[in-house]
Amino acid sequence: MHTSLVKSAESIIYPSSDNEPLAETFIHLYAILTTLEVLKQYLEGQQATVLANQFLYYAEGFPEMWVAPDVMVIYDVAPGGRDNYKMWEEGQAPSVVFEITSASTQEQDKVTKKSLYEQMGVKEYWLFDPKGEWVKGQLQGYRLAPVSVEGEETELYVPITDGRDEPLELRVQVGGQVLGFYREDTGEKLLLPTELAEELRRTVDSLEQERSRAEQANQRAERLAERLRQLGEDPDQYV
Repeated sequence: MHTSLVKSAESIIYPSSDNEPLAETFIHLYAILTTLEVLKQYLEGQQATVLANQFLYYAEGFPEMWVAPDVMVIYDVAPGGRDNYKMWEEGQAPSVVFEITSASTQEQDKVTKKSLYEQMGVKEYWLFDPKGEWVKGQLQGYRLAPVSVEGEETELYVPITDGRDEPLELRVQVGGQVLGFYREDTGEKLLLPTELAEELRRTVDSLEQERSRAEQANQRAERLAERLRQLGEDPDQYV
């Protein structure tokens, strides 16, 4: 009986974890999680997903060929999480990748991953260095652009100099040890979860103050009306 030495597609296992920590330090972890949450809120209701530290498989039949971007945004796919992301099943490469980099991952981030994402067709690749260990100004982005190489047109990464994330239609800035995102259409900042909570607290406080002022005004109006009645006047005629 002939037995095939080639594994069937159904028998290939694509792991979803390598049991390595999500991030090098709490600072790096916080930068990843805030980026994930802000972009998830921004893209809510759109045909897109945002994934963090998920295995991205880019070659069918080769489970050893994977990369785990710190944060990646993929358009034209179903929203929501996945255990892992297989490009040949989803039909889309990530549009944007953010790597939260450090001195220990410098070479991998600026050489290996950069080359891999370039070959995948990831439109923009951002390196954010929350500790300021090696990236000048903490932030450097790259955008795929047409380039002529030996007379042939191809697309290669060129540095982003305008601070714009074109696929997301956002401006990206350093906000201390986290990334700040601003809408291009309104200039409005996309708030972090802690900033959203603070904004809610301020709004509740403002409404409470307005309610208190309204109650005080009503009480004063009642006192004045009572004084007019005592003087034999009808307060309704002054309303």
